[in-house]
Amino acid sequence: MEVVLGQVEQLPALLAVSRSALVRDWDSLTLDRALEWARYFQHLHDRFRARPQLREALGRRLRRSQPYPQLGFSALGRCPQLLGMALLENRALPPAACRRLLRSLPQSPGAGIGLEPRGLELIARRKAAACLLTLPRRPPRRLPGPEAPLQAEAQLLLSRLQEEAQEVPEAAGQLRWLCGVLEQLPQRRAFEVVAAALVLLQQAEPAGGRGREGSSLDGYQASAARDGCTAELLLSWLLGSQERFSAFCLCLSCSHLAFLAGHYSQLSRSYLDLLTVWGSHLVYDPLQGRWVKSCLDKAELSWEELRQRFICLCQGSTLLKEQTQAALKLLRTQDGDFKVCGVSVWTDLLMEVGC
Repeated sequence: MEVVLGQVEQLPALLAVSRSALVRDWDSLTLDRALEWARYFQHLHDRFRARPQLREALGRRLRRSQPYPQLGFSALGRCPQLLGMALLENRALPPAACRRLLRSLPQSPGAGIGLEPRGLELIARRKAAACLLTLPRRPPRRLPGPEAPLQAEAQLLLSRLQEEAQEVPEAAGQLRWLCGVLEQLPQRRAFEVVAAALVLLQQAEPAGGRGREGSSLDGYQASAARDGCTAELLLSWLLGSQERFSAFCLCLSCSHLAFLAGHYSQLSRSYLDLLTVWGSHLVYDPLQGRWVKSCLDKAELSWEELRQRFICLCQGSTLLKEQTQAALKLLRTQDGDFKVCGVSVWTDLLMEVGC
């Protein structure tokens, strides 16, 4: 088994070489050997996919490899497609090797050196979408709209998460894959993509799904269960670090956060706890007649910003409004249950939100 693990560890190197200028020295025989290795990795995937311990061992060895921390066990099953796309994009590949590769594409996986057309086409579409999303934006152009690229990235992430769930049933393995992917993005963009994905999951309910019977209802329930597991995974990443969640809440607008809090109870509880921490860092300045930050390196929000966030929460669903008001009343009680301004920040917030 150690020999197999050592071979699997070479997959990132194979993909790296296929993207480099070294392929200019490849002939048809070298290409065939590379494709043979790709098919061998795919065979390992098919052989061990039903054996959790071996699958986890192979995944760990792949994740140990650099510079591709996002590679996991499922990458073994897509190795012929990944290698084929990398070579097709590499202009250094000699014409003879390129023609050999192109002739192999229409064949099925079991026919010689062929690559699976559907898998290759799927990766090609995703690659084209990724290239399109990286094009510089022009602010004067209003269409297709600033949210379209973000929603496309979020949809791609959700699709890959669902595929990963089929290959790696364990939530811990899926979470490791998600962490590896999001770490490749700038932090702000990662937050925006995760938030957009959570919104898309709420918009995914099929019209009339609850009123149908039989297989349609079963399909709806299965889809809802998958979406629920995907949302749990995204929330686990988001709430797994207090520092990360704090940065996430500072990145998003208060209305966006209120929408998410209204649909995800885990997020609403953590968000209210975070607002409580931020509010506790405010002190009342009698000379200015307002609440100010007690320590600039601790208070993340000003009084005005904190007030606006609570107002947005109270403008959400009835349940979210009641939850927010109950939290503020409890905080006021714990702070002495004062009913006058300037004594407790929670009293003043309750007055601001209309309670």
